[in-house]
Amino acid sequence: MDIERILKTITFKVSSNLNVWILSDALMALAHPKTSYETRRTRMKHIIPLVATAAVATIALAIGINHSKPDTPNPPKPLSQIETDENNTSKTIALVPLKIEYPLAHTNGTPKPLKGMPNMPPPAKPGFRRPPMMIPEGTTNVARGKQIYASDDDPIIGSIDMVTDGDKEAIDGSFIEFGPGRQQVTIDLGLQHNIYAITLWHYHKNALAARVYFDVIVQTADDPDFITHVKTLFNNDHDNTSGMGIGTDKNYIETHLGKIIDTQGVQGRYVRLYSNGNNLNPLNHLIEIEVYGQPVNSDSKAKS
Repeated sequence: MDIERILKTITFKVSSNLNVWILSDALMALAHPKTSYETRRTRMKHIIPLVATAAVATIALAIGINHSKPDTPNPPKPLSQIETDENNTSKTIALVPLKIEYPLAHTNGTPKPLKGMPNMPPPAKPGFRRPPMMIPEGTTNVARGKQIYASDDDPIIGSIDMVTDGDKEAIDGSFIEFGPGRQQVTIDLGLQHNIYAITLWHYHKNALAARVYFDVIVQTADDPDFITHVKTLFNNDHDNTSGMGIGTDKNYIETHLGKIIDTQGVQGRYVRLYSNGNNLNPLNHLIEIEVYGQPVNSDSKAKS
């Protein structure tokens, strides 16, 4: 039985009768301004039950429609994935949400809107929250305290070992400042890893102007010269200014939430990050890079 159709029919009929009675009473009052109290009372005895019936029917219609439509919850996040070992044997890996310790949001008023900035994504909807990234259980930040190399070993501000010291704050003493032009830092993880996520923070303190860094490129490789098994995981150089190929990723505004890159279990020992100035000045700033992965061993080998 179509409950929704029946309830709509009842509501329509009751509402139609109610409108007739109300109109009839109003016309009688206009034609007979001295209508007796008893007559009006009789009219009201008919109108009040119709009003109550219409209200009940309307509530029932709302409930019926609500229950007649099936629930459509968001699809659940996957809780496992299939990986293969070196013998091509499939193995189910449990997945857990990536847990990130975020720095404080350093703001100073409302930033001025970006005008004419190319390659920007559409604005996020109000209330949007970044969904959690699922990674294999047991995955940790394998970049913490590892060896760092850079295109400029003597930055203007800070030292290159700050890239993996765990300090993500956008305050004095927490960031590195490199000179203008394309700059890069490289992290040596010490051995091959299955890498599932990379998070990074440039300078994110809001000084009344949103900050966007240009030509952000993230790569992995098996050797420090980035010749063997080089994979580009992120590239927002939309016009090939850095000469490393046109990127398809979007620019983004720096915030305390950083940038999370889903690397999908790619294998590599070295992780490199490029940048090429920002929209406020030609300098390059870097606060922290985290690499979430697991060492490659004989038991597991992620698809890359």
